[in-house]
Amino acid sequence: MKNRSKTWMFTLIAGMLLCLLVTGLGFAADTIKLGVAGAHSGDLASYGIPSARAATIVVDEINAKGGVLGKQVEVLAEDDVCKPEFATNTATKLLSKKVDVVLGHICSGATKAALGIYKDSKIVVMSPSATSPALTLSGDYPNFYRTISSDNLQAKLDVDFALNVLKLKNIAVIHDKGDYGKGFAEFAKKFLKESGKAKVVLFEGVTPGAVDYSAVVQKVKQNKAEAVIFGGYHPEASKIVTQMRKKRMKTIFISDDGVKDDTFIKVAGKYAEGVYASGPKDTSENPLSIAAVKAHKDKYGEAPGAFYINAYSATLALLNAIEKADSTDYDAISKALKTEWVETPIGKIRFDERGDAIGADFTVWQVKNGKYVELK
Repeated sequence: MKNRSKTWMFTLIAGMLLCLLVTGLGFAADTIKLGVAGAHSGDLASYGIPSARAATIVVDEINAKGGVLGKQVEVLAEDDVCKPEFATNTATKLLSKKVDVVLGHICSGATKAALGIYKDSKIVVMSPSATSPALTLSGDYPNFYRTISSDNLQAKLDVDFALNVLKLKNIAVIHDKGDYGKGFAEFAKKFLKESGKAKVVLFEGVTPGAVDYSAVVQKVKQNKAEAVIFGGYHPEASKIVTQMRKKRMKTIFISDDGVKDDTFIKVAGKYAEGVYASGPKDTSENPLSIAAVKAHKDKYGEAPGAFYINAYSATLALLNAIEKADSTDYDAISKALKTEWVETPIGKIRFDERGDAIGADFTVWQVKNGKYVELK
């Protein structure tokens, strides 16, 4: 009888422990885990922080309505500083946290470095800002999607603007040697040469983070370039523009969405005036965009930064795909992204077989009176 009592007690305790273990595991698995990867610190944090905030706002709104598939959504953010050498570690950290999908990365180089890791684990990744054409055109990353147009389309837009609107003949093309900036510049050079309407008088890369760019600025002047088409981000662009203007050069400056950011204007100050940059089309009249911007202002007390709307749209697209797929299974999510339309702040979108968003377009903007204004 005594032995039976011990056996019964052991069985009871073991059962309780098993119950607690299962309950604990069930609780951990009872959330949809959204990884958010991007530059949350460093020089390019102005690109990554708006995306992280967008994810938080969307998730809070969805959770308040009951979540996804009856589960609450959990945001798990990791900082990659927009550097490839950090991005792989960021991806590994998110995988260790058992994320279901990932919003990010922000910069093309960091995105490329991390994608293989996600691919091996069958995790869908969606970027609001990584525009390198190779990310979708190469076919190497079937797990990658984006809510922004690629650089080849962006470069074509900028070149067409330079040739057909500004009527330029002599153009210098400069880049920051990175996957994003150089890729954009290569396409710009290609389209310029194919047009037969203009001459590329200079094609050169600069070192990111340098204090002085007077050498390349002098080359632009010596080659009598009417304009510079620059591929890269705002830290380098602001320095190049500033040094050009201080030398009283009136050379037109045209760039990409890496420069179409309010931080560029803040850093370059008065020298930013007149600069052209391509970027996502104006969505300010879209009711969902109006609501998204208001939500950011209400929560953070300021207007959102670059790629916020694209990140907000990406978060909606990812969570909608999980809902439509009725699963967090990779294949099911992938199918839903390509077949199910979703209303977002950038418009009604779905994704093509390569992972590019159908419905996301670029336009040309110009700095006027200290603000970027869309050119109609």
